[in-house]
Amino acid sequence: MSAVEDTTDQGRPEDIRAVPVRRPGRWIAAAIVLLIAVAIIHSIASNPRFEWSVVGTYLFDERILEGLRVTIELTVIAMAIGIVLGAALAVMRLSPNPLVSGGSWLYIWFFRGTPVLVQLLFWYNIAALYPKIDLGIPFGPSFIHADANSLITPFTAAILGLGLNEGAYMAEIVRAGIISVPEGQSDAARSLGMTRLQTMRRIVLPQAMRVIIPPTGNETISMLKTSSLVSVIAYQELLYSVQLIYAVNFRQIPLLLVACI
Repeated sequence: MSAVEDTTDQGRPEDIRAVPVRRPGRWIAAAIVLLIAVAIIHSIASNPRFEWSVVGTYLFDERILEGLRVTIELTVIAMAIGIVLGAALAVMRLSPNPLVSGGSWLYIWFFRGTPVLVQLLFWYNIAALYPKIDLGIPFGPSFIHADANSLITPFTAAILGLGLNEGAYMAEIVRAGIISVPEGQSDAARSLGMTRLQTMRRIVLPQAMRVIIPPTGNETISMLKTSSLVSVIAYQELLYSVQLIYAVNFRQIPLLLVACI
């Protein structure tokens, strides 16, 4: 066959007729997943022990909604503390001063290395170690004096436990974002006469945000769920509100479903 005969009337090669590759394994896997999903949904919907009518009754109960409000409040405050503290710790961790860098490392190591539940219990019982809390100049005069039992309420203990722990995790997120900015950016800023703080605030941190923001969103979602741990110190967030209700009516499963929803 000649080259002329192998072309179309327009003088170009014929279009390639692509034949899709058949992949029966994909259809089989999809069918298996669909079958399992339908079986699970049918089991949940048809099992009377889930007591979906009870779930519907309490879903918008005033006590549940109040617990939800407290949970969101805890999440917002703890994340705000974590972000501010994490940014400061990240800058300290990258400091050329070994004492500043070492202090930040020690904080991050301790708060990431111990369970947040233990930290919550520790702050709640801090009065056993320090019955009186004095704030002022170290080894000098104190300006603020308070009784630990009245100062460290369940709300304060919850904020301290969640916020200080989150600060350690946010420090590593912020530090990763700062490191992701090319070193040449800092060199150029220094050549213009900027101080280290100006370089960090005006040059490095704005560029690091594209790395910092996505995991911060993940941490916020995680904090929303971690806040349920404060129920162990009898602070009435969502889970504790649910526990108070099912302690009376003994409908544990439906009310736990309410908390999940």
